[in-house]
Amino acid sequence: MPPPVPVLAGAGVGLRAAHYRDFLARRPKVGWLEVHTENYLQPSGWDSHVLQTLRQDYPLSLHGVGLGLGSARGFSEAHLQRVRAVVERTEPALVSEHLCWGAVAQRQLNDLLPLALNGAALDVLCARVGRVQEVLKRPILLENVSTYLRFADDAMSEAQFLAELARRSGCGLLLDINNLYVNQCNHGEDALLALHSIAPGSVGELHLGGHLRTPHAVIDHHGAAVADPVWDLYAAALLRFGAIPTLVEWDTHLPPLNILLGEADKAQAMLARHAPQVPWQGALLAPPPAAPATPATPAASAASADTLAAGQQAFATALFDTVAALPSFAGEAVPQRFSLYRGNLSATWRRVLGQAYPVVLALVGEDFFGGLARAYGRRHPSDSADLNRFGARFADFLAAFPPVNELPYLPDMARLEWDVHLAHYAADARGLAPESLAALHLDQLEVRRLALHPACALLASNWQVAALWQAHQEGDGQSEGQAMFPHDMQVASWALVCRPCWKAQVLLVDAAAHAALLVLQQGQTFGAALDAAFELDPAFDLAAHLRQWLAHAVLAA
Repeated sequence: MPPPVPVLAGAGVGLRAAHYRDFLARRPKVGWLEVHTENYLQPSGWDSHVLQTLRQDYPLSLHGVGLGLGSARGFSEAHLQRVRAVVERTEPALVSEHLCWGAVAQRQLNDLLPLALNGAALDVLCARVGRVQEVLKRPILLENVSTYLRFADDAMSEAQFLAELARRSGCGLLLDINNLYVNQCNHGEDALLALHSIAPGSVGELHLGGHLRTPHAVIDHHGAAVADPVWDLYAAALLRFGAIPTLVEWDTHLPPLNILLGEADKAQAMLARHAPQVPWQGALLAPPPAAPATPATPAASAASADTLAAGQQAFATALFDTVAALPSFAGEAVPQRFSLYRGNLSATWRRVLGQAYPVVLALVGEDFFGGLARAYGRRHPSDSADLNRFGARFADFLAAFPPVNELPYLPDMARLEWDVHLAHYAADARGLAPESLAALHLDQLEVRRLALHPACALLASNWQVAALWQAHQEGDGQSEGQAMFPHDMQVASWALVCRPCWKAQVLLVDAAAHAALLVLQQGQTFGAALDAAFELDPAFDLAAHLRQWLAHAVLAA
Protein backbone atom coordinates (compact mmCIF):
# COMPACT_ATOMS: atom_id res chain seq x y z
CA MET A 1 0.00 0.00 0.00
CA PRO A 2 1.35 3.49 -0.80
CA PRO A 3 1.74 5.83 2.18
CA PRO A 4 -1.35 7.94 2.94
CA VAL A 5 -1.46 11.31 1.24
CA PRO A 6 -1.11 14.09 3.86
CA VAL A 7 -4.08 16.42 4.09
CA LEU A 8 -3.93 20.03 5.22
CA ALA A 9 -6.34 21.22 7.87
CA GLY A 10 -6.68 24.41 9.86
CA ALA A 11 -4.30 27.37 9.77
CA GLY A 12 -0.67 27.21 8.69
CA VAL A 13 2.28 29.57 8.41
CA GLY A 14 5.13 30.02 5.97
CA LEU A 15 8.44 28.45 6.98
CA ARG A 16 11.17 31.07 6.57
CA ALA A 17 14.88 30.79 7.38
CA ALA A 18 14.69 33.31 10.23
CA HIS A 19 12.38 30.91 12.09
CA TYR A 20 14.23 27.64 11.41
CA ARG A 21 15.80 27.46 14.86
CA ASP A 22 12.50 28.14 16.62
CA PHE A 23 10.77 25.35 14.76
CA LEU A 24 13.60 22.87 15.28
CA ALA A 25 13.87 23.64 19.00
CA ARG A 26 10.20 23.98 19.98
CA ARG A 27 8.03 22.34 17.32
CA PRO A 28 5.35 25.00 17.94
CA LYS A 29 1.73 24.03 17.45
CA VAL A 30 0.48 24.99 14.00
CA GLY A 31 -1.59 23.09 11.48
CA TRP A 32 0.88 22.97 8.58
CA LEU A 33 3.79 24.73 6.89
CA GLU A 34 4.08 26.36 3.49
CA VAL A 35 7.49 26.52 1.82
CA HIS A 36 8.54 28.31 -1.36
CA THR A 37 9.65 25.69 -3.87
CA GLU A 38 12.58 27.73 -5.17
CA ASN A 39 14.19 27.84 -1.71
CA TYR A 40 14.63 24.05 -1.73
CA LEU A 41 15.73 23.19 -5.24
CA GLN A 42 19.02 21.83 -3.92
CA PRO A 43 18.62 18.37 -2.34
CA SER A 44 21.35 19.12 0.20
CA GLY A 45 22.62 21.69 2.66
CA TRP A 46 21.04 23.34 5.69
CA ASP A 47 17.74 24.37 4.08
CA SER A 48 17.07 20.87 2.78
CA HIS A 49 18.04 19.35 6.14
CA VAL A 50 15.60 21.61 8.01
CA LEU A 51 12.78 20.84 5.60
CA GLN A 52 13.33 17.09 5.67
CA THR A 53 13.41 17.22 9.49
CA LEU A 54 10.26 19.30 9.92
CA ARG A 55 8.21 17.42 7.34
CA GLN A 56 8.16 14.53 9.79
CA ASP A 57 6.03 16.67 12.14
CA TYR A 58 4.11 19.05 9.85
CA PRO A 59 2.18 18.58 6.60
CA LEU A 60 3.59 20.73 3.80
CA SER A 61 2.18 22.94 1.08
CA LEU A 62 4.72 23.58 -1.69
CA HIS A 63 4.24 27.05 -3.16
CA GLY A 64 6.14 27.95 -6.33
CA VAL A 65 7.11 31.43 -7.47
CA GLY A 66 9.29 30.68 -10.49
CA LEU A 67 7.44 28.70 -13.16
CA GLY A 68 5.72 31.74 -14.70
CA LEU A 69 3.05 29.53 -16.25
CA GLY A 70 1.54 32.32 -18.35
CA SER A 71 4.80 33.14 -20.14
CA ALA A 72 4.15 32.87 -23.87
CA ARG A 73 7.91 32.50 -24.47
CA GLY A 74 10.70 31.54 -22.09
CA PHE A 75 8.94 28.88 -19.99
CA SER A 76 11.69 26.66 -18.54
CA GLU A 77 11.21 22.93 -18.86
CA ALA A 78 14.46 22.46 -16.92
CA HIS A 79 13.03 24.40 -13.98
CA LEU A 80 9.89 22.28 -14.08
CA GLN A 81 12.03 19.16 -13.75
CA ARG A 82 13.75 20.64 -10.69
CA VAL A 83 10.33 21.38 -9.19
CA ARG A 84 9.33 17.78 -9.87
CA ALA A 85 12.36 16.58 -7.90
CA VAL A 86 11.37 18.77 -4.93
CA VAL A 87 7.82 17.40 -5.01
CA GLU A 88 9.13 13.84 -5.03
CA ARG A 89 11.52 14.51 -2.12
CA THR A 90 9.05 16.34 0.12
CA GLU A 91 5.72 14.66 -0.75
CA PRO A 92 3.63 17.77 0.01
CA ALA A 93 -0.11 17.70 0.56
CA LEU A 94 -0.58 20.50 -2.00
CA VAL A 95 1.46 22.07 -4.78
CA SER A 96 0.63 25.55 -6.03
CA GLU A 97 1.79 28.26 -8.41
CA HIS A 98 0.63 31.74 -9.50
CA LEU A 99 -1.65 33.12 -12.17
CA CYS A 100 1.08 35.20 -13.81
CA TRP A 101 3.92 35.24 -16.28
CA GLY A 102 7.60 35.95 -15.62
CA ALA A 103 9.79 35.24 -18.63
CA VAL A 104 10.46 36.16 -22.21
CA ALA A 105 12.83 34.30 -24.52
CA GLN A 106 16.14 33.69 -22.70
CA ARG A 107 15.33 36.14 -19.91
CA GLN A 108 13.75 35.54 -16.52
CA LEU A 109 12.19 38.58 -14.85
CA ASN A 110 11.68 36.83 -11.49
CA ASP A 111 8.44 38.59 -10.70
CA LEU A 112 4.73 37.71 -10.61
CA LEU A 113 3.77 39.84 -13.59
CA PRO A 114 0.15 40.61 -14.55
CA LEU A 115 -1.44 38.37 -17.14
CA ALA A 116 -3.76 39.62 -19.87
CA LEU A 117 -7.17 38.17 -19.02
CA ASN A 118 -8.18 37.02 -22.50
CA GLY A 119 -8.60 33.89 -24.55
CA ALA A 120 -4.98 33.76 -25.77
CA ALA A 121 -3.63 33.85 -22.23
CA LEU A 122 -6.19 31.26 -21.13
CA ASP A 123 -5.11 28.90 -23.92
CA VAL A 124 -1.43 29.25 -22.99
CA LEU A 125 -2.10 28.81 -19.29
CA CYS A 126 -4.33 25.75 -19.76
CA ALA A 127 -1.61 24.10 -21.85
CA ARG A 128 1.07 24.93 -19.26
CA VAL A 129 -1.02 23.75 -16.32
CA GLY A 130 -1.65 20.52 -18.23
CA ARG A 131 2.07 20.05 -18.77
CA VAL A 132 2.91 20.74 -15.13
CA GLN A 133 0.23 18.36 -13.88
CA GLU A 134 1.50 15.71 -16.29
CA VAL A 135 5.08 16.04 -15.03
CA LEU A 136 4.17 16.27 -11.34
CA LYS A 137 1.57 13.50 -11.67
CA ARG A 138 -0.95 15.50 -9.64
CA PRO A 139 -3.23 18.48 -10.04
CA ILE A 140 -1.98 21.80 -8.76
CA LEU A 141 -3.52 24.96 -7.32
CA LEU A 142 -3.27 28.34 -9.07
CA GLU A 143 -3.22 31.55 -7.01
CA ASN A 144 -4.72 34.90 -7.97
CA VAL A 145 -2.04 37.62 -7.73
CA SER A 146 -2.12 41.26 -6.76
CA THR A 147 -1.53 43.66 -9.66
CA TYR A 148 -0.96 47.37 -10.19
CA LEU A 149 -2.30 47.42 -13.76
CA ARG A 150 -4.91 45.74 -15.92
CA PHE A 151 -4.61 45.37 -19.70
CA ALA A 152 -6.89 47.28 -22.04
CA ASP A 153 -7.79 44.12 -23.97
CA ASP A 154 -8.90 42.08 -20.93
CA ALA A 155 -11.97 40.10 -21.94
CA MET A 156 -13.03 38.78 -18.53
CA SER A 157 -12.56 39.36 -14.83
CA GLU A 158 -9.82 37.57 -12.92
CA ALA A 159 -12.41 35.43 -11.10
CA GLN A 160 -14.00 34.42 -14.41
CA PHE A 161 -10.56 33.59 -15.80
CA LEU A 162 -9.73 31.44 -12.76
CA ALA A 163 -13.06 29.61 -12.91
CA GLU A 164 -12.63 28.79 -16.60
CA LEU A 165 -9.02 27.75 -16.04
CA ALA A 166 -10.08 25.32 -13.31
CA ARG A 167 -12.87 23.93 -15.49
CA ARG A 168 -10.65 23.37 -18.52
CA SER A 169 -7.43 22.19 -16.88
CA GLY A 170 -8.63 20.29 -13.82
CA CYS A 171 -6.48 22.42 -11.52
CA GLY A 172 -7.74 23.85 -8.25
CA LEU A 173 -7.59 27.39 -6.93
CA LEU A 174 -5.54 28.96 -4.18
CA LEU A 175 -7.59 32.00 -3.31
CA ASP A 176 -5.53 34.82 -1.80
CA ILE A 177 -7.94 36.97 0.19
CA ASN A 178 -5.46 39.80 0.65
CA ASN A 179 -4.85 39.92 -3.10
CA LEU A 180 -8.59 40.20 -3.74
CA TYR A 181 -8.70 43.18 -1.39
CA VAL A 182 -5.56 44.76 -2.92
CA ASN A 183 -7.02 44.47 -6.43
CA GLN A 184 -10.30 45.94 -5.21
CA CYS A 185 -8.32 48.97 -4.03
CA ASN A 186 -6.13 49.18 -7.13
CA HIS A 187 -8.74 48.54 -9.83
CA GLY A 188 -12.11 49.13 -8.22
CA GLU A 189 -12.97 45.43 -8.55
CA ASP A 190 -15.60 44.02 -6.20
CA ALA A 191 -13.85 41.45 -3.99
CA LEU A 192 -17.12 39.99 -2.70
CA LEU A 193 -18.42 39.55 -6.25
CA ALA A 194 -15.15 37.79 -7.11
CA LEU A 195 -15.66 35.41 -4.19
CA HIS A 196 -19.12 34.51 -5.41
CA SER A 197 -17.84 33.91 -8.95
CA ILE A 198 -15.73 30.99 -7.71
CA ALA A 199 -17.26 27.55 -7.21
CA PRO A 200 -16.69 26.35 -3.61
CA GLY A 201 -15.52 22.89 -4.67
CA SER A 202 -12.65 24.33 -6.72
CA VAL A 203 -10.82 26.08 -3.85
CA GLY A 204 -8.13 24.07 -2.06
CA GLU A 205 -6.34 26.73 0.00
CA LEU A 206 -6.78 30.30 1.22
CA HIS A 207 -4.06 32.90 1.86
CA LEU A 208 -4.00 35.86 4.22
CA GLY A 209 -1.28 38.50 4.41
CA GLY A 210 -0.38 42.09 5.04
CA HIS A 211 -0.25 44.91 2.51
CA LEU A 212 1.28 48.36 2.14
CA ARG A 213 -0.45 51.54 0.97
CA THR A 214 1.64 53.81 -1.29
CA PRO A 215 0.69 57.02 -3.14
CA HIS A 216 0.22 55.10 -6.39
CA ALA A 217 -1.13 51.67 -5.39
CA VAL A 218 -1.69 49.18 -2.62
CA ILE A 219 1.10 46.61 -2.59
CA ASP A 220 0.84 43.03 -1.40
CA HIS A 221 4.21 43.05 0.41
CA HIS A 222 3.62 40.32 3.03
CA GLY A 223 5.37 42.51 5.58
CA ALA A 224 2.68 43.35 8.14
CA ALA A 225 -0.19 41.87 10.12
CA VAL A 226 -3.43 41.05 8.31
CA ALA A 227 -5.55 44.21 8.04
CA ASP A 228 -9.11 44.40 9.39
CA PRO A 229 -10.79 44.67 5.95
CA VAL A 230 -8.98 41.48 4.90
CA TRP A 231 -10.18 39.66 8.01
CA ASP A 232 -13.72 40.77 7.13
CA LEU A 233 -13.34 39.45 3.58
CA TYR A 234 -11.91 36.21 4.98
CA ALA A 235 -15.03 35.79 7.13
CA ALA A 236 -17.12 36.08 3.96
CA ALA A 237 -14.89 33.51 2.22
CA LEU A 238 -15.40 31.03 5.05
CA LEU A 239 -19.16 31.44 4.77
CA ARG A 240 -18.94 30.56 1.07
CA PHE A 241 -16.19 27.93 1.01
CA GLY A 242 -16.24 26.42 4.51
CA ALA A 243 -13.18 25.69 6.64
CA ILE A 244 -10.58 25.68 3.86
CA PRO A 245 -6.91 25.31 4.97
CA THR A 246 -5.60 28.85 5.44
CA LEU A 247 -2.08 30.23 5.35
CA VAL A 248 -0.89 33.41 7.04
CA GLU A 249 1.91 34.82 4.83
CA TRP A 250 4.66 37.02 6.26
CA ASP A 251 7.77 37.18 4.08
CA THR A 252 9.36 40.61 4.65
CA HIS A 253 10.09 42.52 7.87
CA LEU A 254 9.67 39.19 9.64
CA PRO A 255 8.41 39.42 13.23
CA PRO A 256 9.27 37.02 16.08
CA LEU A 257 7.63 33.66 15.48
CA ASN A 258 5.12 34.10 18.31
CA ILE A 259 3.57 37.11 16.51
CA LEU A 260 3.17 35.12 13.29
CA LEU A 261 1.67 32.21 15.22
CA GLY A 262 -0.73 34.65 16.89
CA GLU A 263 -2.06 35.62 13.44
CA ALA A 264 -2.45 31.93 12.62
CA ASP A 265 -4.32 31.40 15.91
CA LYS A 266 -6.76 34.16 14.93
CA ALA A 267 -7.39 32.45 11.59
CA GLN A 268 -7.78 29.11 13.37
CA ALA A 269 -10.41 30.55 15.70
CA MET A 270 -12.39 31.77 12.71
CA LEU A 271 -12.01 28.42 10.93
CA ALA A 272 -13.34 26.60 14.00
CA ARG A 273 -16.69 28.36 13.66
CA HIS A 274 -17.30 26.77 10.24
CA ALA A 275 -17.97 23.25 9.09
CA PRO A 276 -14.89 21.44 7.75
CA GLN A 277 -14.77 21.44 3.98
CA VAL A 278 -14.28 18.14 2.19
CA PRO A 279 -10.55 18.17 1.18
CA TRP A 280 -10.04 19.42 -2.33
CA GLN A 281 -10.24 16.18 -4.25
CA GLY A 282 -7.80 17.35 -6.88
CA ALA A 283 -5.02 16.70 -4.37
CA LEU A 284 -5.85 12.99 -4.46
CA LEU A 285 -7.35 12.30 -7.87
CA ALA A 286 -6.09 12.66 -11.42
CA PRO A 287 -7.63 15.66 -13.22
CA PRO A 288 -10.38 14.97 -15.71
CA PRO A 289 -9.53 15.26 -19.38
CA ALA A 290 -10.17 18.82 -20.46
CA ALA A 291 -10.70 20.52 -23.79
CA PRO A 292 -11.54 24.08 -24.77
CA ALA A 293 -15.25 24.75 -25.00
CA THR A 294 -14.76 26.22 -28.47
CA PRO A 295 -11.53 24.88 -30.00
CA ALA A 296 -9.65 27.37 -32.12
CA THR A 297 -7.93 26.52 -35.39
CA PRO A 298 -4.14 25.95 -35.14
CA ALA A 299 -3.48 29.11 -37.16
CA ALA A 300 -5.73 31.21 -34.92
CA SER A 301 -4.14 29.74 -31.78
CA ALA A 302 -0.64 30.47 -33.09
CA ALA A 303 -1.59 34.05 -33.96
CA SER A 304 -3.09 34.57 -30.51
CA ALA A 305 0.03 33.19 -28.84
CA ASP A 306 2.21 35.46 -30.97
CA THR A 307 0.13 38.48 -29.96
CA LEU A 308 0.42 37.50 -26.30
CA ALA A 309 4.18 37.01 -26.66
CA ALA A 310 4.56 40.42 -28.33
CA GLY A 311 2.71 42.10 -25.48
CA GLN A 312 4.86 40.40 -22.87
CA GLN A 313 8.02 41.31 -24.78
CA ALA A 314 6.91 44.95 -24.88
CA PHE A 315 6.30 44.81 -21.11
CA ALA A 316 9.77 43.32 -20.49
CA THR A 317 11.45 45.87 -22.78
CA ALA A 318 9.79 48.73 -20.92
CA LEU A 319 11.03 47.33 -17.60
CA PHE A 320 14.62 47.84 -18.76
CA ASP A 321 14.16 50.88 -21.03
CA THR A 322 12.40 53.85 -19.46
CA VAL A 323 11.79 55.50 -22.87
CA ALA A 324 10.23 52.40 -24.47
CA ALA A 325 6.52 52.48 -25.27
CA LEU A 326 4.32 50.91 -22.62
CA PRO A 327 1.78 48.20 -23.46
CA SER A 328 -1.86 49.25 -23.60
CA PHE A 329 -3.21 49.31 -20.06
CA ALA A 330 -6.62 50.25 -18.66
CA GLY A 331 -7.15 52.92 -16.03
CA GLU A 332 -5.22 55.97 -14.91
CA ALA A 333 -1.73 56.68 -13.50
CA VAL A 334 -0.25 54.02 -15.79
CA PRO A 335 3.36 55.38 -15.86
CA GLN A 336 3.47 55.70 -12.08
CA ARG A 337 2.09 52.22 -11.56
CA PHE A 338 4.34 50.68 -14.18
CA SER A 339 7.28 52.21 -12.31
CA LEU A 340 6.37 49.96 -9.38
CA TYR A 341 7.24 46.94 -11.53
CA ARG A 342 10.54 48.56 -12.48
CA GLY A 343 11.16 49.12 -8.79
CA ASN A 344 10.43 45.47 -8.05
CA LEU A 345 13.03 44.42 -10.61
CA SER A 346 15.74 46.61 -9.05
CA ALA A 347 14.73 45.58 -5.54
CA THR A 348 15.02 41.90 -6.45
CA TRP A 349 18.50 42.41 -7.87
CA ARG A 350 19.55 44.34 -4.76
CA ARG A 351 18.10 41.79 -2.34
CA VAL A 352 19.52 38.71 -4.06
CA LEU A 353 23.00 40.15 -4.54
CA GLY A 354 23.02 41.52 -0.99
CA GLN A 355 22.31 38.05 0.38
CA ALA A 356 25.13 36.50 -1.63
CA TYR A 357 27.65 39.33 -1.16
CA PRO A 358 27.17 40.82 2.34
CA VAL A 359 30.82 41.82 2.76
CA VAL A 360 30.94 43.57 -0.62
CA LEU A 361 27.79 45.40 0.48
CA ALA A 362 29.43 46.43 3.76
CA LEU A 363 32.57 47.62 1.95
CA VAL A 364 30.85 49.87 -0.58
CA GLY A 365 27.77 50.98 1.40
CA GLU A 366 24.04 50.63 0.80
CA ASP A 367 23.57 53.35 -1.85
CA PHE A 368 26.55 52.37 -3.99
CA PHE A 369 25.65 48.69 -3.75
CA GLY A 370 22.14 49.49 -4.99
CA GLY A 371 23.70 51.15 -8.03
CA LEU A 372 25.98 48.15 -8.56
CA ALA A 373 22.99 45.82 -8.44
CA ARG A 374 21.10 47.84 -11.05
CA ALA A 375 24.11 48.02 -13.35
CA TYR A 376 24.78 44.30 -12.97
CA GLY A 377 21.14 43.35 -13.54
CA ARG A 378 21.02 45.34 -16.76
CA ARG A 379 24.34 43.92 -17.98
CA HIS A 380 23.55 40.34 -16.92
CA PRO A 381 19.77 39.82 -16.70
CA SER A 382 18.62 36.72 -14.89
CA ASP A 383 18.44 33.63 -17.07
CA SER A 384 17.12 31.26 -14.40
CA ALA A 385 14.01 30.98 -12.25
CA ASP A 386 16.41 30.01 -9.45
CA LEU A 387 17.61 33.36 -8.11
CA ASN A 388 20.38 31.66 -6.16
CA ARG A 389 22.23 31.54 -9.51
CA PHE A 390 21.79 35.21 -10.34
CA GLY A 391 25.09 36.48 -8.89
CA ALA A 392 27.36 34.00 -10.66
CA ARG A 393 29.03 36.65 -12.86
CA PHE A 394 29.24 39.43 -10.29
CA ALA A 395 33.00 39.11 -9.64
CA ASP A 396 33.86 39.36 -13.34
CA PHE A 397 31.42 42.28 -13.66
CA LEU A 398 33.23 44.11 -10.83
CA ALA A 399 36.61 43.46 -12.43
CA ALA A 400 35.46 45.33 -15.56
CA PHE A 401 33.47 48.07 -13.79
CA PRO A 402 35.58 51.28 -13.58
CA PRO A 403 33.68 52.87 -10.63
CA VAL A 404 35.16 50.23 -8.27
CA ASN A 405 38.76 50.69 -9.41
CA GLU A 406 39.60 52.34 -6.07
CA LEU A 407 38.88 49.00 -4.38
CA PRO A 408 40.95 46.65 -6.56
CA TYR A 409 40.48 43.73 -4.17
CA LEU A 410 36.68 43.85 -4.54
CA PRO A 411 36.44 41.28 -7.40
CA ASP A 412 38.42 38.74 -5.34
CA MET A 413 36.20 39.40 -2.34
CA ALA A 414 33.21 38.71 -4.57
CA ARG A 415 34.83 35.46 -5.77
CA LEU A 416 35.33 34.39 -2.17
CA GLU A 417 31.76 35.26 -1.22
CA TRP A 418 30.37 33.37 -4.20
CA ASP A 419 32.33 30.29 -3.08
CA VAL A 420 30.77 30.69 0.38
CA HIS A 421 27.35 31.05 -1.23
CA LEU A 422 27.83 27.87 -3.27
CA ALA A 423 29.12 26.00 -0.23
CA HIS A 424 25.81 26.63 1.54
CA TYR A 425 23.99 24.64 -1.17
CA ALA A 426 26.70 22.06 -1.93
CA ALA A 427 26.03 18.34 -1.75
CA ASP A 428 26.24 16.72 1.65
CA ALA A 429 29.15 14.40 2.38
CA ARG A 430 30.80 12.81 5.40
CA GLY A 431 34.28 13.92 6.29
CA LEU A 432 37.09 11.39 6.10
CA ALA A 433 37.56 9.65 9.46
CA PRO A 434 41.09 9.88 10.95
CA GLU A 435 41.10 6.11 11.54
CA SER A 436 40.79 5.42 7.83
CA LEU A 437 44.03 7.32 7.21
CA ALA A 438 45.79 5.81 10.21
CA ALA A 439 45.09 2.32 8.86
CA LEU A 440 47.04 3.06 5.66
CA HIS A 441 50.73 2.39 5.22
CA LEU A 442 52.68 5.41 3.92
CA ASP A 443 53.15 3.74 0.52
CA GLN A 444 49.39 3.16 0.31
CA LEU A 445 48.64 6.74 1.32
CA GLU A 446 50.90 8.21 -1.35
CA VAL A 447 48.98 6.55 -4.19
CA ARG A 448 45.51 7.27 -2.80
CA ARG A 449 43.32 9.90 -4.44
CA LEU A 450 41.59 11.79 -1.65
CA ALA A 451 38.58 13.79 -2.75
CA LEU A 452 37.71 17.18 -1.32
CA HIS A 453 34.29 17.73 0.22
CA PRO A 454 31.82 19.04 -2.43
CA ALA A 455 31.52 22.33 -0.49
CA CYS A 456 35.25 23.05 -0.61
CA ALA A 457 36.68 25.78 -2.81
CA LEU A 458 40.15 27.33 -3.09
CA LEU A 459 41.08 30.94 -3.74
CA ALA A 460 44.47 32.51 -4.39
CA SER A 461 44.53 36.31 -4.28
CA ASN A 462 47.01 39.15 -4.43
CA TRP A 463 45.00 40.74 -1.61
CA GLN A 464 44.16 39.81 1.97
CA VAL A 465 40.53 39.13 1.15
CA ALA A 466 40.15 36.11 3.46
CA ALA A 467 41.31 38.08 6.49
CA LEU A 468 39.04 40.95 5.51
CA TRP A 469 36.11 38.53 5.13
CA GLN A 470 36.79 37.07 8.58
CA ALA A 471 36.93 40.55 10.09
CA HIS A 472 33.34 41.09 8.94
CA GLN A 473 32.03 37.95 10.67
CA GLU A 474 30.68 39.20 13.97
CA GLY A 475 30.77 36.77 16.84
CA ASP A 476 29.70 33.62 15.04
CA GLY A 477 32.46 31.62 16.68
CA GLN A 478 33.02 29.72 13.44
CA SER A 479 35.84 31.41 11.55
CA GLU A 480 39.49 30.88 12.28
CA GLY A 481 42.43 33.24 11.82
CA GLN A 482 42.48 37.00 12.06
CA ALA A 483 39.55 38.84 13.56
CA MET A 484 41.18 42.24 13.01
CA PHE A 485 40.95 44.23 9.80
CA PRO A 486 44.21 43.82 7.84
CA HIS A 487 46.42 46.91 7.86
CA ASP A 488 47.82 46.28 4.38
CA MET A 489 45.47 44.75 1.84
CA GLN A 490 48.10 44.33 -0.86
CA VAL A 491 49.54 41.07 0.50
CA ALA A 492 49.07 37.75 -1.26
CA SER A 493 46.83 35.28 0.54
CA TRP A 494 45.23 31.88 0.11
CA ALA A 495 41.82 30.80 1.33
CA LEU A 496 39.96 27.54 1.78
CA VAL A 497 36.16 27.53 1.88
CA CYS A 498 34.72 24.50 3.68
CA ARG A 499 31.53 23.33 5.37
CA PRO A 500 32.32 20.96 8.23
CA CYS A 501 28.67 20.79 9.26
CA TRP A 502 26.00 23.20 7.96
CA LYS A 503 27.70 26.58 8.08
CA ALA A 504 30.29 27.53 5.46
CA GLN A 505 33.63 28.74 6.83
CA VAL A 506 36.67 30.48 5.39
CA LEU A 507 40.10 29.31 6.55
CA LEU A 508 43.35 31.13 5.95
CA VAL A 509 45.93 28.71 4.53
CA ASP A 510 49.47 29.11 3.28
CA ALA A 511 50.69 28.74 -0.29
CA ALA A 512 51.95 25.20 0.24
CA ALA A 513 48.66 23.93 1.71
CA HIS A 514 46.78 25.65 -1.09
CA ALA A 515 48.99 23.94 -3.68
CA ALA A 516 48.48 20.51 -2.09
CA LEU A 517 44.70 20.88 -1.93
CA LEU A 518 44.58 22.15 -5.51
CA VAL A 519 46.35 18.97 -6.66
CA LEU A 520 43.86 16.82 -4.75
CA GLN A 521 40.98 18.83 -6.21
CA GLN A 522 42.34 18.01 -9.68
CA GLY A 523 42.07 14.29 -8.90
CA GLN A 524 45.77 13.55 -8.46
CA THR A 525 47.33 11.35 -5.78
CA PHE A 526 48.16 12.30 -2.21
CA GLY A 527 51.82 11.83 -3.05
CA ALA A 528 51.56 14.39 -5.87
CA ALA A 529 49.87 16.78 -3.46
CA LEU A 530 52.74 16.43 -1.00
CA ASP A 531 55.27 17.03 -3.77
CA ALA A 532 53.50 20.29 -4.65
CA ALA A 533 53.48 21.40 -1.01
CA PHE A 534 57.12 20.57 -0.25
CA GLU A 535 58.28 22.24 -3.46
CA LEU A 536 56.94 25.53 -2.09
CA ASP A 537 57.81 24.91 1.57
CA PRO A 538 60.42 22.29 2.50
CA ALA A 539 59.26 22.67 6.14
CA PHE A 540 55.61 21.97 5.31
CA ASP A 541 53.98 20.55 8.47
CA LEU A 542 51.95 17.67 7.10
CA ALA A 543 50.63 16.52 10.48
CA ALA A 544 49.30 19.95 11.43
CA HIS A 545 47.60 20.44 8.08
CA LEU A 546 46.07 16.97 8.12
CA ARG A 547 44.60 17.69 11.56
CA GLN A 548 43.06 20.90 10.22
CA TRP A 549 41.68 19.22 7.11
CA LEU A 550 40.14 16.35 9.06
CA ALA A 551 38.68 18.66 11.72
CA HIS A 552 36.95 20.76 9.06
CA ALA A 553 35.81 17.85 6.85
CA VAL A 554 37.94 19.10 3.97
CA LEU A 555 38.62 15.52 2.85
CA ALA A 556 35.51 13.55 1.98
CA ALA A 557 34.92 9.94 2.96
